[in-house]
Amino acid sequence: MDELPNVFTTSFEFDRGGARVSRVGTRAGADALGASVYELDPGARWADLHVHYANEEMIVVLAGRPTLHTLEGSRDLVPGEVVACLRGRRGAHRLENSSDEVARVLIVSTRQMPELVEYPERGDVFAMSEPPFTDAPLDESYGRVLRVFHKDDAFAVPPDEKPPS
Repeated sequence: MDELPNVFTTSFEFDRGGARVSRVGTRAGADALGASVYELDPGARWADLHVHYANEEMIVVLAGRPTLHTLEGSRDLVPGEVVACLRGRRGAHRLENSSDEVARVLIVSTRQMPELVEYPERGDVFAMSEPPFTDAPLDESYGRVLRVFHKDDAFAVPPDEKPPS
């Protein structure tokens, strides 16, 4: 892809169920920030409801009227609206397009690693030591962790005790 990144004229890198994504931040050369354009066809959604524990995201509505789902409920967004998704459960979010027109959003995020992402409706936690969609080669001296755990499979261990063996 040789075209310059542009939130309005970008070409998309992949399509999943009517949701297209272009990582414009990476293409612009960003290192510490992520920025992706998501285009959602009517009826499409992006991701399950999720919570970031290390990173904040900011949603900027470029076109259409996507629906934002949070732990507190749902509401339609309008073009030009900006929503901050803070770290932790207060920033839980999911986007879908319930309208009859295409919706386009820019999501800008910090890129702190390691990261834990909780999926409250599924009861899963995704642990990652680096972004999951990377072209970077594996650095054996550092390692790589990309794992999903079901919260019910975990056990609580007080900080002053060893886990059972």
